[in-house]
Amino acid sequence: MPAKHLTLNERNTYRRLEDVVGCKWSAAVVGALQRGVSRPGQLERYIPGISTKILNERLRKLVDYGLATRVDRSAAVLHVEYQLTPTGTKLASVIEQLHALQQEHAAAHERKPAAAPPRARG
Repeated sequence: MPAKHLTLNERNTYRRLEDVVGCKWSAAVVGALQRGVSRPGQLERYIPGISTKILNERLRKLVDYGLATRVDRSAAVLHVEYQLTPTGTKLASVIEQLHALQQEHAAAHERKPAAAPPRARG
């Protein structure tokens, strides 16, 4: 018989997951990092519509949760790069699977014939 409610630990785990991937931009940032796009300016150009503020928030969140690392590459000129950690790479794999599932569902939905409109009685 299933438990009557989530445990505190389960609830906290779901909340952390939601905090990381609940933003509409998180999956795009993780996907870009997985494809080797690593510098903030490159990420902004790679992800159309993302603002600098949101990108920085997402990158900070990914670093805070141990899903990405921030690497300072040069002391003379600020050159920052981000890379996925092994856990971040696992998350990217899950996101790819969800993306494939969504595409499969969308394709199946497109093939489904539209329901005939109800006939008028008379």
